[in-house]
Amino acid sequence: MSLLHRQQGTSHFWVAEKYSTSFEPGWLDASYWQQRDAIAGTAQGRGTTLFIAHTPALVLRRYQRGGLVAKLNRMHYLYNGLQRSRPFQELSLLQTLQQKQLPAPAPVAAGLYRCGLYYTAAILTERIAEATDLVSRLRQQSLGTSDWIETGRTIARFHQAGIYHSDLNANNIMLDAQHQVWVIDFDKCEQRPTGSWTSNNLSRLHRSLVKEKGKYPELHWQESDWQSLLEGYSGATSA
Repeated sequence: MSLLHRQQGTSHFWVAEKYSTSFEPGWLDASYWQQRDAIAGTAQGRGTTLFIAHTPALVLRRYQRGGLVAKLNRMHYLYNGLQRSRPFQELSLLQTLQQKQLPAPAPVAAGLYRCGLYYTAAILTERIAEATDLVSRLRQQSLGTSDWIETGRTIARFHQAGIYHSDLNANNIMLDAQHQVWVIDFDKCEQRPTGSWTSNNLSRLHRSLVKEKGKYPELHWQESDWQSLLEGYSGATSA
């Protein structure tokens, strides 16, 4: 599979082959979907993520900065080449994850909009059906031991494939109605040789769960759940 590149003036688009004949640049613009009354919901993170009523259902995300730098420059990124841009790199990585049959969102398209030395960007992916992020799920109910073990196994699959997730936290892990575990949001992620980053990745996820427990005392999570996750991870990596 390959990404198809299109250019319109100073705008660049990459489209997954599956969508090459149906894609319109407007798909990457929230107003396009608003005019068609097709926005089915939103989620808040660094910016607003839109859920699009389409067949299949889609997720539209504008690239936005977080942290202190966002107060000065929220949506503009320094342009240093198409293939080094965030939308191209994320969409390409999602394509790789599909080829490796890893549980991640399927890529649809991405767009880069040049503004002199800078650019803004957006990405569109397929929505994972009947899936809820780990934090939302744990605020409602506890997970069984088998779910935690499967979460550990899934993370191990990504690590064994050399997939580094720059922000592996509880909001970026999802569980669907069939109890399959998924990982989302691959901005600033990459393939790299196996190394100490794998344990750092796990530590980041653990800190995330501890933080969410402090934020939401009702969160159905405890350290024994983490031990079950590690059991699944260790079993997968030693197999």
